Amino acid sequence: MVSTVRGQFKKYSGTLKLDTADFTRSVIEGSVEVASIDTENKDRDAHLRTNDFFDAPNHPLITFKSKRITAKGGNAYAVVGDLTIRGVTREVPFEVEFNGTAKSPFGHTATGLSARAAINRHDFGVSFNKALETGGVIIGDTVKLELELEATEVPDSVDPAALAHKGTSAAQVSQR
Repeated sequence: MVSTVRGQFKKYSGTLKLDTADFTRSVIEGSVEVASIDTENKDRDAHLRTNDFFDAPNHPLITFKSKRITAKGGNAYAVVGDLTIRGVTREVPFEVEFNGTAKSPFGHTATGLSARAAINRHDFGVSFNKALETGGVIIGDTVKLELELEATEVPDSVDPAALAHKGTSAAQVSQR
């Protein structure tokens, strides 16, 4: 239509296996629970969970796993990986900014990343649309993905899976 609808997934998890000597040898994995979509409109969110869009009952997770990371200069990287939506997996490039690492006030090392990508929703089987009486359609084809991530180091003695049930947003990744 004529405006951008923004939303976020409220439940997600992920890991960053950071190679501090060479970020290009790092591995990034993550998933979001489709049912946790929130666009601040309950009717729209309910529709997004249906087979018209994400088909949350049959495809409860959207996943990403990096395949290769390329340095682009400075703190910029290209992270290419497999993105799976509705059971369809496509290779997607993300432009990633490595924001660095720092010790938190609680003594944990945190790593910050900002990532951007654009996908065509039809590539993932999300094809619902509705014609407008003035011409055109209600939904565009391009979906912009924007992530602001902070990964907190987990000591080897801690089972990352144990963190998920304690309210932290996953093994190592949390939203800023």
